[in-house]
Amino acid sequence: MFWRGVLGYLPANIIQGVVGFLAIIVYTRLLSPEDFGRYALAFSVMTMAHVATFSWLEAAMARFWAAQRDGADMASHFASLYRTAFIMTGLFLPLAGLAIWLWPMPEGFRLPIAVALLGIPVRCLTKLAQERYRAAGEVRKAASLDIWNTLAGFGVGAAFALFGGGAASPLAGLLIAPLFALPFILPAELSEARRGHVDRERLKSYAVYGYPIAASLGLALVLASTDRFLLALFMDEAAVGAYHAGYSIANRTLDVLFIWLGTAGTPALVMALERGGREHLTVAAREQASTLILIGLPAAVGVALVARPLSEFMIGENLRDAAALVTPWVALSALLSGLTVYYFHQAFTLGRRTGWLLAAMSVPALANVLLNIVLIPRFGVLGAAWATAASFAIGLVASWAMGRRILPLPVPWTTLIQCSLCAGVMAGAVWFLPPLGGFPELMLDASVGASVYGVCAFAMNAGGVRDLARRLRGAIQARRAVA
Repeated sequence: MFWRGVLGYLPANIIQGVVGFLAIIVYTRLLSPEDFGRYALAFSVMTMAHVATFSWLEAAMARFWAAQRDGADMASHFASLYRTAFIMTGLFLPLAGLAIWLWPMPEGFRLPIAVALLGIPVRCLTKLAQERYRAAGEVRKAASLDIWNTLAGFGVGAAFALFGGGAASPLAGLLIAPLFALPFILPAELSEARRGHVDRERLKSYAVYGYPIAASLGLALVLASTDRFLLALFMDEAAVGAYHAGYSIANRTLDVLFIWLGTAGTPALVMALERGGREHLTVAAREQASTLILIGLPAAVGVALVARPLSEFMIGENLRDAAALVTPWVALSALLSGLTVYYFHQAFTLGRRTGWLLAAMSVPALANVLLNIVLIPRFGVLGAAWATAASFAIGLVASWAMGRRILPLPVPWTTLIQCSLCAGVMAGAVWFLPPLGGFPELMLDASVGASVYGVCAFAMNAGGVRDLARRLRGAIQARRAVA
């Protein structure tokens, strides 16, 4: 199931990566540094509000779909989640409108935040359907929805920005794209929900499971967003825009990779545990951890190596110097975050001990706030990047230590050592390449680095890459023989 998902979600994640880079190129040029900073802050507010209200429903859909044993159970599962989502929407929208009206904020923030909050219930409904597709192994449907939201969201946002929509432009795309998807996905989901009834005990168990996850996601957002608010406090909105630009190019690259592997990996781990027990889980978890390291580690090192030409190519002139400065540290942060969220946190969700997940995230969140307060006044955007990297390192260690007590997951030390050696060889090769600047240097560094790492990893069979290639070749030959 894992590799079927990895291959099936690959097109959607390639599109996400390309569009993510295009968004940085477009928005850092069409929006002023101040508007880009306002967008970054409004996006953070939107994400925090979504996590605080609707995320527990999405987590319950992802975790408990495979545990339903018959048609009546499944119908009750759908009814409980979807009807609750509609009730919460009816409460959320008036309260959000009242808060926007009464909150004493600068006028430049009011419209972006309004658009951001309005889109939260819409995205929740599409996310519920998408989590169901993923849990059921319906890779094509989940990937198609991802592709639509990515392409349409960027297209709408870029159009608004081109015609002077300002900071609200990207957020308008995030609202309109899923809104147009709902007529195509919601009727089938609601037909299943209509056959069931809301089960209060079921909802209680879902809340006990999901709310700690939502709270831990909120703490993860503290890790990812505190620096922006403190930069705005200690410096200005332009500093937020510069930091967000550098953060985006590094974090987006790694985030796309980890989301891709995690999208395929989480349902596979749930299925392995629910239907095969801990023995099957250990095998599946070791394979996934090795794959995360095999792909994620060189990606982080590569982004750090090309920070300057990447910034010159992708980011507007007013923002690129500061962005290049923080990119290597954000790449390290993204690697540590990906390993923590998409692997070590699985111990808490699979073991249904999500309260410990909240405890594990409290440690780095608190460290992040304290480090930012200390470092930003002295070192500016670079201090924010240092604080984030240190906090994610603390978070990984805390999650690993606590998760071992609940559901121990294997750590593939051999793969980590092999991939680190290959990444070191790659860094040495790239270091000696000529500094051409801009896009030519970016392409030269990326192609040489990827080739060197690939040859080294294949020679050492790092992460079982040679065995994987043999299996994939066999599967392709078998498919051709059947055809």
